[in-house]
Amino acid sequence: MSSTLFIQQMINGISLGSLYALVAIGYTMVYGILRLINFAHGDLLMVAAYAAIYGIALFALPWYFSFPLAIVFTGLTGILLDRAAYRPLREAPRISLLISAIGASFLLENLALVMLGGVPRPFPRPDFFGKVILVGGLHVQVLTIYTPLITVVLLLCLLYIVYRTRAGKAMRAASRDFEATRLMGINLDRIVAFTFLLGSCLAGAGGIMWAMKYPQVNPFIGILPGIKAFVAAVLGGIGNIMGAVIGGFLLGLSEIMIVALMPGLAQYRDAFAFVILILVLLFRPTGIMGEPIIE
Repeated sequence: MSSTLFIQQMINGISLGSLYALVAIGYTMVYGILRLINFAHGDLLMVAAYAAIYGIALFALPWYFSFPLAIVFTGLTGILLDRAAYRPLREAPRISLLISAIGASFLLENLALVMLGGVPRPFPRPDFFGKVILVGGLHVQVLTIYTPLITVVLLLCLLYIVYRTRAGKAMRAASRDFEATRLMGINLDRIVAFTFLLGSCLAGAGGIMWAMKYPQVNPFIGILPGIKAFVAAVLGGIGNIMGAVIGGFLLGLSEIMIVALMPGLAQYRDAFAFVILILVLLFRPTGIMGEPIIE
């Protein structure tokens, strides 16, 4: 492989990994507080993509208004999920929450299928993001450059909220000891709802960038990237924000580079994520930055 092609594939891997990282953060935030794998989280990518499409097509909004509004709508959908599917089961066994999460995922997918139809719709990607820049023999799409930059900016905003605000302090306290935090007078329902809001907004941003990268939207587009983001969260150490980011970038890079180095395995590209998941669970169940959980 030539150095130019290697750099090209590295850029593609970083761009893909940043998308996985955005979605993985939502998984790891919810798990950190509730010890819940929110399997409906991946479907929020689909919600954001459809919201952006309808904002542009139905309300004639420019993309720079439609995309932020779609992200906010996705965040509110995350709060609604918590209120309807998870909060009533807060004191129930964890298996009940897990089953509820799976049911919420099926509900979102089938609601979209019934209300919006199963025919894939083209995503209105702005022409600016589709431009290709030629740099020293590299053909780099503008979207490929902006995706990791947007991810870094959103990550910095999230870290500021988590480590520099009262709500973030309460989130960190709840992740350490849920019951003790409640006894200290903190409204845990609000903190959990705020966590769902942040995680869902990040998933919404990831969903819009995913739809611009692969501009065909259907009710099931969130399933595979959602599962891969879950793998990234486990790889980095689920419950750890920076671990989720590292896991996302590692998964994206490995997925692209393995196919680049061994083109004959391109048809098994999606299987690599599950192989990585099995290996992590076998040899380091807590992930790269995860800590053992004492029940």
